[in-house]
Amino acid sequence: MWHLSAMILSLAAAAAMTSGGGDGFNSSSALELISSSTSWGLSEELSNSSSEPAVQMTPDLQPATTAVAVQEVSPWDIALCVTGTLISCENALVIAVLFYTPTLRAPMFVLIGSLAVADLLAGLGLILNFVFTYLVDGSLELVTLLSVGLLISAFSASVLNILAITVDRYLSLYNALTYHTERTVTFTYVMVVFIWLSCITLGLLPALGWNCLRDEAMCSICRPVTKNNAVALAVTFLLVFALMMQLYLQICKIAFRHAQQIAVQHQFVAISTTKGVSTLSAILCAFGACWLPFAMYSIVADSSYPAIYTYATVLPATCCSVINPVIYAFRNPDIQKSLWMACCGCVPSNISLRPRASSDV
Repeated sequence: MWHLSAMILSLAAAAAMTSGGGDGFNSSSALELISSSTSWGLSEELSNSSSEPAVQMTPDLQPATTAVAVQEVSPWDIALCVTGTLISCENALVIAVLFYTPTLRAPMFVLIGSLAVADLLAGLGLILNFVFTYLVDGSLELVTLLSVGLLISAFSASVLNILAITVDRYLSLYNALTYHTERTVTFTYVMVVFIWLSCITLGLLPALGWNCLRDEAMCSICRPVTKNNAVALAVTFLLVFALMMQLYLQICKIAFRHAQQIAVQHQFVAISTTKGVSTLSAILCAFGACWLPFAMYSIVADSSYPAIYTYATVLPATCCSVINPVIYAFRNPDIQKSLWMACCGCVPSNISLRPRASSDV
């Protein structure tokens, strides 16, 4: 458009110069007018061109020169994932041995199998938590609630199954004469079902609204569990641990009393009883060392505390599920024989073939 305006003004200037009128419009003024119009046209074009969005390099139109930042993997999460893998492998082996050995159907082995299932789910929960954190969109509420619910149910079932095994050991000593007739497999299955129903209910609580996804200030050290729920779980664990200590104390008293009564006639029973009591003490100490730091920290801490303290207490608690198969399954002569038969088709001579005493763990 400015080209057309300049042409018109040039023609007007030429006509004025030709006519030589006295209106003061001479050649110099015409040239100034042409120059001003030309400069105005250029400035207008530059302003119009500068306003074009195709020329401006906005952040949205700039080419992507950097890749999306990858979330840094925490060494603590790697340690938990490795622990979960070890837990899963150990307990999967225990479950396979119990499932494919028809002779291992006594109440004791039912409880050991239930404990192995709980620890297996705990290991899988640790693996899934790692996957959801780094390989899947962990910001989804459903993913978070599913992961936390599985871990709560599995570890609660593990602790309660250990308590059930402790009660079973106590009853086998307290009612030694009538234990094998009163303690039926049906009763054991009923107790196992009750344990799992209770633990599944605990795991569903975050999904049912007992979570802190809407209010981060209410979170405990394990998001999205609320502070009140974490304290309740920790106090419940402390009560379970106190009950286990009382039962183990009674087991030791009964075992030593039985040993004193029959030590002269059956020396091997006294030796076995002493070994069983020492084993029970080791079990109780290992259980307390694994779980007590996490339980106590859950009571006093909240989400504002550094995450490293949470990892430092959670990792020993998960290690309890690594120890459980060794204590309750792999030390059992019957399970050892089944493992040897499955692996090499023979039983070593160093495995004890005597009947298990009631004080054995």
